[in-house]
Amino acid sequence: MRITDWPVAERPREKLLTRGPAALSDAELLAIFLRTGVRGKTAVDLARELLAEFGSLRALLGADHKRFCEGHGLGDAKYIQLQAVLEMARRHLFESLQTGELLNSPEATGRFLMARLRHLPHEVFACLYLDNRHRVIHFEELFRGTINGASVHPREVVKQALGHNAAAVILAHNHPSGISEPSEADRQLTRRLKEALALVDIRVLDHLIVGEGPAYSFAEYGLI
Repeated sequence: MRITDWPVAERPREKLLTRGPAALSDAELLAIFLRTGVRGKTAVDLARELLAEFGSLRALLGADHKRFCEGHGLGDAKYIQLQAVLEMARRHLFESLQTGELLNSPEATGRFLMARLRHLPHEVFACLYLDNRHRVIHFEELFRGTINGASVHPREVVKQALGHNAAAVILAHNHPSGISEPSEADRQLTRRLKEALALVDIRVLDHLIVGEGPAYSFAEYGLI
């Protein structure tokens, strides 16, 4: 049976228009992205198969080019389209930080940083630079490493913060392993960076670690 033969209230597109995107299942949202199914299968059937094949919606969205295109009914065009959608979402989140209220909670930065860092297979250290009212000036990935860690140089962090005329920074890095709790090396690095930036009167407001689930906030746990 084709989706057009379904009751109107059960069709993904009509359901989104009447009830909003949050009312749709992962398979229904993916079906709208796919637009069409394959022979003998609706877009929803194909979406369900892909979610089972990849294990989750996040795994599908985070798959690299080769792995993504191995999926049934997928290919270069769908991969390009998906990457454009994901990048628009990341830019939307960053614009929300820039134009929104003063940045004073880890939840606001956590959502943005998870969109930017959680899908990466390698470790990345980044900074959010803030003005003296805690409004976002710029986001920058400073160091990239292997899955085992990144080499972070405090002098370079200080140099970049001064270059952006920042009054405060929020540090961030991801754990590709998925475990967001800080290691002892993470704690030591945070102390070193806080001390180095304090010499030029730049405050470290937080250090967030992105893994599975919510980002780990040093500030929330009293470690800043």
